[in-house]
Amino acid sequence: MDGMAAVRVSRRGVESIRRGHPWIYRSAVVQHFISRSEAGHERASRPGGGSIVSILDEVGQPLGCGVWDPVSPIAVRVWSLDPRARLDAAMFRARLERAIEIRLRLFADGATTAYRLVHGEGDRVPAFVVDRYGDVAVLRIDGDAARAVSADLLRDVEAPLRAIGITTLLEREGRRGEAPELRPVFGPAREKVEVKEHGVPFVVDLARGQKTGAFLDQRENRRRVGELVARRAAAGGAPVRVLNLFSYAGGFSLRAALAGGAVTSVDVATAAHATAQESFRLAGVDPRAHAFVTADCFAWLEAAARRGERWDVVVSDPPSFAPSEKAKPKGIAAYRALHRACVDVLADGGSFVAASCSSHVTAEDFAATLDDTALGRADLRLLEQHGAPADHPTLPAFPEGRYLKLCLLE
Repeated sequence: MDGMAAVRVSRRGVESIRRGHPWIYRSAVVQHFISRSEAGHERASRPGGGSIVSILDEVGQPLGCGVWDPVSPIAVRVWSLDPRARLDAAMFRARLERAIEIRLRLFADGATTAYRLVHGEGDRVPAFVVDRYGDVAVLRIDGDAARAVSADLLRDVEAPLRAIGITTLLEREGRRGEAPELRPVFGPAREKVEVKEHGVPFVVDLARGQKTGAFLDQRENRRRVGELVARRAAAGGAPVRVLNLFSYAGGFSLRAALAGGAVTSVDVATAAHATAQESFRLAGVDPRAHAFVTADCFAWLEAAARRGERWDVVVSDPPSFAPSEKAKPKGIAAYRALHRACVDVLADGGSFVAASCSSHVTAEDFAATLDDTALGRADLRLLEQHGAPADHPTLPAFPEGRYLKLCLLE
């Protein structure tokens, strides 16, 4: 790759990416940029963030290509280990079309119109996520480095997206703590859409919702909670009392309500409750028959336990408590405290559904926050463990991609 900046990687780093890990951490970079002239000479060079670079092994032989980030601990996101490959719009389109082909098989029955179309590293398009909401797609780009090359890579995406019925592509951009901004890439701007999940309709607020508008990775787990509540309802007796903590836009709540549960949804965001209630009405459920509480979940649980309130099903799906490796010990402590508070309001014979989206917390770490010591009781057992669905694929050599954990205890 004459004329292209290059980065040389340690032997351990090379072994990792050859197994399929899509990241080269900064600690694995043994020599920064080299620029090769037409005469074959090398000189030191430091291009800015968002440079497409050639990846060299520890002895300087070309391996492939990726995107350099001068700031992140992830120094290079790997796109190809073919030394002849070119990272350009044609490569992006080919990866997009392959991802689309898989999703069209997954959702061929038409019962679900909201799903992840492109899942970044899992679809071998590092840092790029595309979610579909009916005829609208929302693009999210992870980091300034990927954004810097996005104009070149995304030049040829409109045709394959329109071919599957997407009439609008929006890029959603917003730094942590800032309000997101929606920018049309093509098609008319949209702020709200109505979609279906296994036939259940719901409302997505693209402008103000989290992620790209909704948490599509919990789709199958929402259905599982509905089935759990339905089984309890079919057993007869009193209505099934369901508590959904960190309820956000009410996905678990709606499924539980449709299955016959009497649902209490707790979240700090009043606007999220408003979206949840829109979805309830769209699905034919009267939100007035259920409780929507705006409160801090930790404080609210403590007060509910003092009042002696109990629920047959408790669902806990908080935001990430461990956004970095440094925050992991504190995050695990927070999960343990939360789970103890959850089982304090769990009725005898009840079901506890606990979830984590923290990639730095492994499945084993998370299970340890649910052991007898953490919960302060020895009568519950782990019945099921689940992760993200098939439209959120990952790579065997990429454990960081397996971020979602959900456990069912009874």
